[in-house]
Amino acid sequence: MARNRILVVDDDPLIRGSLYEYLRGQRYEVEMAADGLEAINQMTRHAFDLVITDWKMTQVDGLHLLNHIKDNHGHVNVVILTGFGTIGSAVEAIRHGAFDYLTKPIQPGELQTTVERALSRQDAFGMSLTGDPFEGVIGDDVKIQQVFAMVRAVASTPSTVLLEGESGTGKRVIAQAIHRSDGHRAQQPFIEISCGALSDTLLESELFGHVKGAFTGAIRDKQGRFEIAHGGTLLLDEVDTIPGALQVKLLRIIQDRRFERVGDSKTMQVDVRIIAASNRRLIDCVRQGKFREDLYYRLNVFAICLPPLRERGRDIQPLAQHFISRYATRMGKAVEGLTDEALGLLNRYPWPGNVRELENVIERAVILARHSKLQPADLPDELRHFSKETVSVSRVGPTPDTAEETLDDSSARRTLRDALKPSERDLITQVLAEVRWNRSEAAKRLGIHRSTLYHKIRQLGIVGSLH
Repeated sequence: MARNRILVVDDDPLIRGSLYEYLRGQRYEVEMAADGLEAINQMTRHAFDLVITDWKMTQVDGLHLLNHIKDNHGHVNVVILTGFGTIGSAVEAIRHGAFDYLTKPIQPGELQTTVERALSRQDAFGMSLTGDPFEGVIGDDVKIQQVFAMVRAVASTPSTVLLEGESGTGKRVIAQAIHRSDGHRAQQPFIEISCGALSDTLLESELFGHVKGAFTGAIRDKQGRFEIAHGGTLLLDEVDTIPGALQVKLLRIIQDRRFERVGDSKTMQVDVRIIAASNRRLIDCVRQGKFREDLYYRLNVFAICLPPLRERGRDIQPLAQHFISRYATRMGKAVEGLTDEALGLLNRYPWPGNVRELENVIERAVILARHSKLQPADLPDELRHFSKETVSVSRVGPTPDTAEETLDDSSARRTLRDALKPSERDLITQVLAEVRWNRSEAAKRLGIHRSTLYHKIRQLGIVGSLH
């Protein structure tokens, strides 16, 4: 995989050089710019995954650079560097779309944590959320279209939303779509926090803020994410990981939007829409005693379950093409698409890591590509091995000439089912259901011949298809 590329922007050569050396030592590819204008010029020539920029600079300052990046390089996250005296400006930068801010002097551990979080939040869903929240959406499958319909329905309400779905299904981007579809909040900040990435003490401080002296290391007052999100939306990602003591405090703010900073007695009130996200079913966490039942019902006002990629067969090819275009442009490679064989491998694979895994696979394939179209050899071993296993297993048992006899022999059919991989049967059944048992369309999606699909239907004893 290609190393992430980071652009460091600061007019102080000492700080710029120190950040450069530290990040290079963490095995990132790093470039430098002395001010915002130089940074803009760099971004016209090179693709970056993250920009770390000072706030106060000559020529073009941090705010103008941030706005330029959001307008022209929407997928690139921006981290703001600020001195103590300009913390208020940095908070304003977050309201304008910055991922986070760091105060000087910068602590290496805090820098590394912020960089890792920023890079991990790259949009892997294939949406462009500028202007129309569904402009450029890559999602034609009926299941994801149902999600979009639910987004439109809830967006104009103040209701709390719970997003559930496997990792990599696009919960963050759906949260952004809800925010940008809300006419009341769309121009206000969209703030997020990954609850599972922080310790209990740090999470409380990040959510609610703290006052100077509240705990060791609290050398100045700090606004929490609820304050920063005032008027807008706060996404609580991995909400299932919030510890019990904080669940009580969160329950209160959901009920009346009131809270106190850590170490402070002054009560504050905010107007925030809360969106919670989890890759686990919260009701299961409740049953296991790991999540408060009353908090669950406060969050579960309007639940949206995001379908895994394996249930969105129609979207695999357009998503893959989207990522090919993105990474071919970023890497300067003349890769335009996939061969039919490579597409067949993508269609047959169950994608346990969902859209994020598909993006990673395509990025790797573009790096390895030696032709204008991606070949099977460009894809990871697990995709090719998965395909080979299903093909070799399918050759066990009857030939096409004896398939009808097998259907009449229930004992032999059970033996065959035991020998065949359940994942293959499930995959074919799923694709058939998605195309309403149109076997020609199903064969096309699976990348196999129609007669081969008929044979597999009989071999696997798939019920409901032979009518």
